[in-house]
Amino acid sequence: MKILYINALYSPYIAGGAEISLKLIVEGMQAKGHEVVVLSMAPGEGLRKEQVDEVQVYRAGLKNRYWPFSNERPGKFSRLAWHLRDWYNPAMGAYVKEVIRLEQPSAVSCHNLVGWSIAAWDAIREAGIPVVQVLHDMYLLSPDSTMFKNGKPRNSQGLINWLLRYRHRQQSAKLGAVVGISHSILQRFVAHRYFQGIRQYVIHNARRIPEARALRLRAEGQPLAVGYIGTLSGVKGVEWLIEQFKGSGIDGQLHIAGRGKSEDEQHFRELAGDDTRIIFRGYVDPAQFYPDIDVLVVPSLWEEPLGMVAVEGLANHLPVIASNRGGLRESVEDGRNGILCDPDVPESLGRAIAALWRDVAHYNRLAGEARPSVREYLDITRMVNEYEQVLQTITANDTTY
Repeated sequence: MKILYINALYSPYIAGGAEISLKLIVEGMQAKGHEVVVLSMAPGEGLRKEQVDEVQVYRAGLKNRYWPFSNERPGKFSRLAWHLRDWYNPAMGAYVKEVIRLEQPSAVSCHNLVGWSIAAWDAIREAGIPVVQVLHDMYLLSPDSTMFKNGKPRNSQGLINWLLRYRHRQQSAKLGAVVGISHSILQRFVAHRYFQGIRQYVIHNARRIPEARALRLRAEGQPLAVGYIGTLSGVKGVEWLIEQFKGSGIDGQLHIAGRGKSEDEQHFRELAGDDTRIIFRGYVDPAQFYPDIDVLVVPSLWEEPLGMVAVEGLANHLPVIASNRGGLRESVEDGRNGILCDPDVPESLGRAIAALWRDVAHYNRLAGEARPSVREYLDITRMVNEYEQVLQTITANDTTY
């Protein structure tokens, strides 16, 4: 089988977990004897080909107003114009047609289509090739990919999102299959009547996560090192975490690792004020960060599609405090390996932090269960085999094309 993988980015361009997972899938399928080709975007113009760790990768220059994967926030008019063109971008669909002509794949696996638009779907269908769409975020529901507004996740699309996405829902029923990286994200789309009548699967992402931090039990009276690692943005709940940590009254520190847009970083530093217990560490390799903390907090306000950072923390024997939204509920089990908090009850986060500081026995129980609870997410062979089965099914039984 020859598979074409389409995603917004591919290594070494990485914006999030989708790119990390895709590289593992692509290399895993190649190791199993399948031919693989990747089509992604990159700054610049035109279409070029290169090798990335023995994988053939096409890079296409984005034909839109600006490159969206930067820390600068364009003006409101520029963003609107960008999204209007991204509603359906035939110029990007032309790239897909060209690569299909050159490579003649037997199946196409689409991942994040931001920048490509669903013109990619039409190019694939026009060629009569089975396609599976993998859901890593809410891009197909909302141009901002989050379904989040005014500090809360949205259950309805709203008029603007509906106008920019009604064609996406209609066309989604013409694919070969859809895969959600969690039950949560797949059900969000099903609730909006996407992917009706086609095969639906859930395949949790997997990672190679070495034990950078050994199991370390706490003793009475020890300070608690609380950690956050990831993008510094409002949707990730960083403000909520800072406020609740400051009011928790614990003996300990809050380590914040990661970067964000400059105005967001400045806001969070101002919020921390002169509290010397709150340490902004900038970008830090996770393998160097996890040994410095006792508990990881994932306070996302939006519906995280999966939240692999929680899995990374658990794999390093860290109890995880997470919001009870989205895919985080599928890895963080309240009372087994962590504590789930409700963003609608802000004090729940401060109480959780204080509870793990005060109750050492409870902390140690959660820490002991952390890594064993995420074995599924550490099994890359399992993930690759499940994707292979989906592709074999749609190529063997597809009747749509």
